[in-house]
Amino acid sequence: MANDIQSGPRGRNLVERGMKYALAPAALVILYLFFGAFGRSYFSYPTLVNIIDAAYYIGFIAMGVTFVIITGGIDLSVGTVMMCAAIVGGTALKHGFPMVPSLLLIVVVGLAFGTLNGLMVSRLKMPPFIVTLGTMMISMGVGSIVSNVASATFPIRGAPGGWFKSIFLYMSPNDVPIPTGALLLAVVAVVCHVALSNTKLGRYTYAIGSNMEAARLSGVDVRKWQMFVYMIAGATAGVGGISYAAIYTTVLPGQGQGYEMYAIASAVIGGASLAGGAGTIWGTIIGVFIMSVLATGLPAMDLEAHWQTFFTGVIVICAVLLDMYRTRKAAEVRVDKSAVA
Repeated sequence: MANDIQSGPRGRNLVERGMKYALAPAALVILYLFFGAFGRSYFSYPTLVNIIDAAYYIGFIAMGVTFVIITGGIDLSVGTVMMCAAIVGGTALKHGFPMVPSLLLIVVVGLAFGTLNGLMVSRLKMPPFIVTLGTMMISMGVGSIVSNVASATFPIRGAPGGWFKSIFLYMSPNDVPIPTGALLLAVVAVVCHVALSNTKLGRYTYAIGSNMEAARLSGVDVRKWQMFVYMIAGATAGVGGISYAAIYTTVLPGQGQGYEMYAIASAVIGGASLAGGAGTIWGTIIGVFIMSVLATGLPAMDLEAHWQTFFTGVIVICAVLLDMYRTRKAAEVRVDKSAVA
């Protein structure tokens, strides 16, 4: 009888874990097949390249925001910080900066905003929602001020300095586009995965998100590691700004609002919990490609922009409901284990 009682919760736990890891990949495959069946020329190489291209900038900021979400925080500024950093770098380029320092400046600007967020959250104990909402507006203003409300245009392919576009999309001698940025996305994902899985940063990130006070009492320097995760989010926003500039060439001031929702939804779809303490980089990458397939699939069905916005909002709400469901099931599993003990 005792064995039956123990096997019940254990079996349910295995089923829950299986559903947790299989749900997002299954949704990605189903969405891709759906758009392939009903969309216009969706099963084609150019469409596949477009899906990968659309995953770059959301992918980079989503990986950074995953660290923040795991600690139980939130970063609403990553989208506008990404665009602000790109426009600052583009403005520097227009005023005579060489290409490499201009690209590095983009990452530095993103890191500066991440540091500002980290200081206010970790040192001043301000609510992350309010802090990053304020930083969102500040970054939009900074981009407009630095550029004098003018767009920043990066060199086109073949022009001096246009080599950086090949980092993300290489054109073969036969004019076949090769999404080389997927390699950079994979490298950053591996680095972030290793940081979360095999380093002190990762262990403390999960510990803070699971129970901040318990982590503090265990000797974890909570303020230090909170600071680090917001800095990571800022740095990846900078890398996202480089990828955006490479793919779209022109960056407009005041843009970026809304991209943070794509990033947060990607992380939550991939298994990150808004309550903190759970999440993986590879799950987030799956969520990114779900959003990317959605962004490219809806136009393939000849839906207008407002319908795309509508369905994206539905996905965000579903992602939050999914997180609530997973959190409730996890709590039930803990209760079952306590009852057995």
